[in-house]
Amino acid sequence: MISSKPRQQGAALLVALVLLAVITVLTVTNMREVTLEGRMTANRLEAQQLLNATDSALREAEKRFYGPGNVAAKLEASTDNCKKSNTYQRLTNKPCLLSVPSSLVRDFLHNPLKLIKENSAFNNWTGAKTETASDTTYTPWMPYRGTVSGQTSSLEHKAYWNSVLVDKDTVEYNEAIEGKGTYYYLINAQAADRFAAQSTIANISLGLNN
Repeated sequence: MISSKPRQQGAALLVALVLLAVITVLTVTNMREVTLEGRMTANRLEAQQLLNATDSALREAEKRFYGPGNVAAKLEASTDNCKKSNTYQRLTNKPCLLSVPSSLVRDFLHNPLKLIKENSAFNNWTGAKTETASDTTYTPWMPYRGTVSGQTSSLEHKAYWNSVLVDKDTVEYNEAIEGKGTYYYLINAQAADRFAAQSTIANISLGLNN
């Protein structure tokens, strides 16, 4: 009589091998899912950090228009105000106003990062170049430093900003000469040359003598 034990042992071994293969596949799949989820979480965190940095730069750029003084600097573009030496002050701040040729306005509105980088009118500038520029170099992307005079705030990512005068409302011609009226600005900010955002503000000016 032939014993059935070898057959039973063979069948049990086959079942064990199949179960081992299934467990291995499930383990590998689970590891891939964990890795993918980890990457997605890291990407979301980085995206949020870039957004926060850009938003902080927007706030500094906007606050440059607050308060009295330096009215002319808020009405006319000047490369002198787009230098790292133009630090944030408790009062009388100067914005970095860019002069954008009319032929480039549309492209600038759609993608300021790309246009500033690829156009010689802005020295083909990037945020990375700002980091190594001297305090007296024209920097179309101004570095974010925060909104506390005498202090420099740090972020997870380097952030930069600039602004553009896009329109104005004046009642009479002489008001425009005197710098009176409501002026509208496009504020641009970016983080790490990878993420950009824009906002618009209106600033009411009482004139160059106020």
